[in-house]
Amino acid sequence: MSFSALNLAEPILKALNELGYKQATPIQQQAIPAILAGKDLIAAAQTGTGKTASFVLPILQKLNTEQKLRGKRIRALILVPTRELALQVEKSVMAYGQYLNLTTMAMYGGTDVEAQKQRLIGGIDILIATPGRLLDMAHQRALHFDELEVLVLDEADRMLDMGFIGDINKIIERLPEQRQNLLFSATISDEVRNLAKRSINNPVEISIKHNEASAPKIEQWLVTVDKDTKSALLSHLIKHLEWDQALIFIETKQGAAKLVSQLEKRGIPTECIHGDKTQSMREKILADFKSGKIQFLVATGVAARGLDIQNLSRVVNYDLPDQVEDYIHRIGRTGRAGASGEAVSFVAKDNFRNLCAIESHLGHVLVRKEFEGFAVRKAVPVSILNYVPKNKRT
Repeated sequence: MSFSALNLAEPILKALNELGYKQATPIQQQAIPAILAGKDLIAAAQTGTGKTASFVLPILQKLNTEQKLRGKRIRALILVPTRELALQVEKSVMAYGQYLNLTTMAMYGGTDVEAQKQRLIGGIDILIATPGRLLDMAHQRALHFDELEVLVLDEADRMLDMGFIGDINKIIERLPEQRQNLLFSATISDEVRNLAKRSINNPVEISIKHNEASAPKIEQWLVTVDKDTKSALLSHLIKHLEWDQALIFIETKQGAAKLVSQLEKRGIPTECIHGDKTQSMREKILADFKSGKIQFLVATGVAARGLDIQNLSRVVNYDLPDQVEDYIHRIGRTGRAGASGEAVSFVAKDNFRNLCAIESHLGHVLVRKEFEGFAVRKAVPVSILNYVPKNKRT
């Protein structure tokens, strides 16, 4: 389905055409008409499905009026879990709305409060914010919600995982009752449904199955490894497979720093990004990675979502994540927008249960590859595809 068939305004269609957007994705085909009709929405969609455009485009359309914006007011609020995602969504809003006379702003912690206050004085049409900084600004009366028309909870499951439920509830209590509510989440857990009950009225529900997304274009494979040979194996793969680029996920910031040091000693320049880096450092590192100045970037889970890197060749799960959802989001950083990608996972014997859970979710075992000189001492058994984690057994 073409975007013109979705009754979007000509300035939006012009921007989409210049960006190379041809056909609407399944989530866009279902979500955009529902949002334009003023309905509340709950949507389950993985990364790489075109989720952001599915709510940004109709919001731009709805707000594209001659309404005069009052000071310190906002018309649409998009709540996101991380600074990286806030910046990514802001970039999308600016790109899709480049021919509209609407203002947008990303607001998050770790940056100058006064500069953000100044921008809010004149009012903002579309505000993208992390919960903590938004509440801080509300407490300081730097913004008011009485003219809010649309609330978006983006990556709701991630916000709950990060402990934002209290902040989200406090924000919702401040909002006008008459508003449109949109919730997007990779998974619709019981916690997400409870949040939806408190904030959404008679919603339309959309679920885009995993095989409708870009994931089938991601070549997923694993290599079994002993923990003490992981960094040597990674160096071997980078050199002997002639990798041009990789986003490497690791569990801890200490582990990230250690891995960067190990790779650099083997002649592989690498950078890392984690929660302790300043915002300016994170932004520079990400910009250098996107431009190709940095080929290999080690990231902790804080960066697993919200990174939008065009044509990223591969991701590496140096540490296999504990949660299936985290695995899905990590591999979703590659193979985006119809491109192909590669997802490589290092699996030690201690990761067997996590591997079972991931492969059960995927419905198939991952291809296993072996490399000379890296035979494991502790073998990893073949997965149990009907594996059920203890906390979900009845």
